[in-house]
Amino acid sequence: MVYLIIKELSPSADEVIIVTSSLMKDMNSKTDMYRANAIRVLCRITDGTLLTQIERYLKQAIVDKNPVVASAALVSGIHLLQTNPEIVKRWSNEVQEAVQSRAALVQFHALALLHQIRQNDRLAVSKLVTSLVTSLTKGTVRSPLAQCLLIRYTSQVIRESAGNAQMGDRPFYDYLEGCLRHKAEMVIFEAARAITELHGVTTRELTPAITVLQLFLSSSKPVLRFAAVRTLNKVAMTHPMAVTNCNIDMESLISDQNRSIATLAITTLLKTGNESSVDRLMKQITNFMSDIADEFKIVVVEAIRSLCLKFPLKYRALMNFLSNILREEGGFEYKKAIVDSIVILIRDIPDAKESGLLHLCEFIEDCEFTYLSTQILHFLGIEGPKTSDPSKYIRYIYNRVHLENATVRASAVSTLAKFGALVDSLKPRVFILLRRCLFDSDDEVRDRATLYLNTLGGDGSVVETDSDVKDFLFGSLDVPLVNLETSLKNYEASEEPFDINSVPKEIKSQPLAEKKAQSEKPTGLGAPPSAPVSTVDAYEKLLSSIPEFSNFGKLFKSSAPVELTEPETEYAVNVVKHIFDSHVVFQYNCTNTIPEQLLENVIVAVDASEAEEFSEVASKPLASLPYDTPGQTFLAFERPEGVPAVGKFSNTLRFIVKEVDPTTGEAEEDGVEDEYQLEDLEVVPADYILKVPVFNFRNAWESMGPDFERIDEYGLGQRESLTEAVNTVINLLGLQPCEGTEVLASNSRSHTCLLSGVYIGNVKVLVRLSFGIDSSREVAMKLAVRSEDEAVSDAIHEIVGSG
Repeated sequence: MVYLIIKELSPSADEVIIVTSSLMKDMNSKTDMYRANAIRVLCRITDGTLLTQIERYLKQAIVDKNPVVASAALVSGIHLLQTNPEIVKRWSNEVQEAVQSRAALVQFHALALLHQIRQNDRLAVSKLVTSLVTSLTKGTVRSPLAQCLLIRYTSQVIRESAGNAQMGDRPFYDYLEGCLRHKAEMVIFEAARAITELHGVTTRELTPAITVLQLFLSSSKPVLRFAAVRTLNKVAMTHPMAVTNCNIDMESLISDQNRSIATLAITTLLKTGNESSVDRLMKQITNFMSDIADEFKIVVVEAIRSLCLKFPLKYRALMNFLSNILREEGGFEYKKAIVDSIVILIRDIPDAKESGLLHLCEFIEDCEFTYLSTQILHFLGIEGPKTSDPSKYIRYIYNRVHLENATVRASAVSTLAKFGALVDSLKPRVFILLRRCLFDSDDEVRDRATLYLNTLGGDGSVVETDSDVKDFLFGSLDVPLVNLETSLKNYEASEEPFDINSVPKEIKSQPLAEKKAQSEKPTGLGAPPSAPVSTVDAYEKLLSSIPEFSNFGKLFKSSAPVELTEPETEYAVNVVKHIFDSHVVFQYNCTNTIPEQLLENVIVAVDASEAEEFSEVASKPLASLPYDTPGQTFLAFERPEGVPAVGKFSNTLRFIVKEVDPTTGEAEEDGVEDEYQLEDLEVVPADYILKVPVFNFRNAWESMGPDFERIDEYGLGQRESLTEAVNTVINLLGLQPCEGTEVLASNSRSHTCLLSGVYIGNVKVLVRLSFGIDSSREVAMKLAVRSEDEAVSDAIHEIVGSG
């Protein structure tokens, strides 16, 4: 207790002399426990000056016959290395001798200290590992703890020499594999984990590690089962086929008493399972789900959703499972995860639509969450009328009008109106139900019923055309919601009604943070699709409202905004490329960030000398650009129809600048012509390709047929990694990655990537890319293209060949 109190009090330099002499006497005591504790305390409270006085004693203690004393000195050395490294480094010979000790803990501490002494010298660490691997294989060091450390240091050396393909590195692999046959379980596991985490590990090298981890799955010790299944779970992300042999053993862990083990087992199985095992897996999961917390249930639901998208033919079993757990007890996040999954399956698997919608209808009968009820009703109004028998959903919707709170009742009224607008045979029935809603106790429910009856003609009035009604019910606003919100906040109540035409229609560029927030995973309720329909519609309406562009035809694609200025410059400009069949329109979004200036007659002058196939045909200047008010100027080019013309455009912003009086806000009458140089803009082949996902690539590939298939091989040269090569080709082609094949394991040496999309002219395209990388980082690629037009298949190969 005295030693402990002295160490915890950590006396100052002035006071330390009081206890130092006593502790130094204890270092020479005949009682080993006193000696060990005195060493630990002295090294904790001493400074560099006193350390030089006791260094001789510490060096002797490191090689002491008593393991408690030796370990105390070694642990003290590890701590002292942070404050007095030069002194500790002089102990290398003694520490090296301690590594040969027969005491397990002494070997462990000595190896840890020796590595820390040499850790900044890669060559010294490599020599240390080489010498110890040899000695350990001879059995001179028996400590399992020391072997675990050495396995980690060996893995470090292998990682650092990954670029070296010399045979001299192979004994390290052999050593790791040899440790799999050690008698200590901790050594076996450490070696297995090290092998699975090696860069560039092959299936052959993985096999022995997977075998011992499979044995641990049936161990009676929970810690071994947990360690094994957690490691296999990580391996399944990069080498799922290597883990499939363990599936039967992991299925038995679904009912493990340790819920962490069970959750890891089930998620691993869902990653590695095949189509034939889905039904059996679902039966076991059903018993498992009631025993785990909601946070674990959400993980399982997401894994099941991925499994269903992977094997769409099994949608019935997986949809029934989701429906059953949806009716069980659970919190909001858990229920929302299930509903989102069902919605995604309905969107992505056409055959699952009707059964999925019925499951959602049954859920809202007892749903206690208002948000989920309204979102389901909204989704039902979009998808329900498109089914073969829309009438079967009316009962569920109308029940919400009687049995729910006002928010849900109002949403149900809107959903009924959508069925009446899209299904003529249901219109009389919808009119009767909407008239009953006129007597509801809630104002909004009554107002919605009145509005929809008037819109649909249910009150006997003359209605608009069918297209106008559908546009009202399903169409999107032609103004950005952010701008509408700002205008409504600024509106002051007066005799003049609010005019929606006064809302600015310009579309601000999407912030980078929002782009990143749009996950690549499928989106569920409450989250917009990756390409919001409102944005596409707004672009098309905006362009068609400009007379110069109204005869260009249907808009094929609009690019993401491309920044033409650096952040925080006096003028902010980005451009959106709008692609038509034979025209390209550049929409320059401009913002004036100088309060004392008003810009007029704003136009972007474009030099198209490096884009010979383009000819300028129309432009639309921006009359005025006040401070911090976004505006647009447009420029249109004609190009040969059916030709994916590319080129570089030099841009210069030209305008008349007028000074603004900061007190009155009035601009001077006379202005000065000025210009501002912008970044160059390129039209690339990817601009002519629309990203359209395919959710069952194999079926789509086979149904497309080999009639217009083109296959060729390409050398991509040296690359930093296979991931870089894959991303480069994906960005070059501008196609949509399918089934998550854009994600690679960090140590992959080969990879297959599946892409899909629509080429200009509405021609469907499917691409299968096979990559391989050798030891010199040279990447080879095999490109297989199938499309509905032979010329398009050739064009995809030309893009890769010229890119």
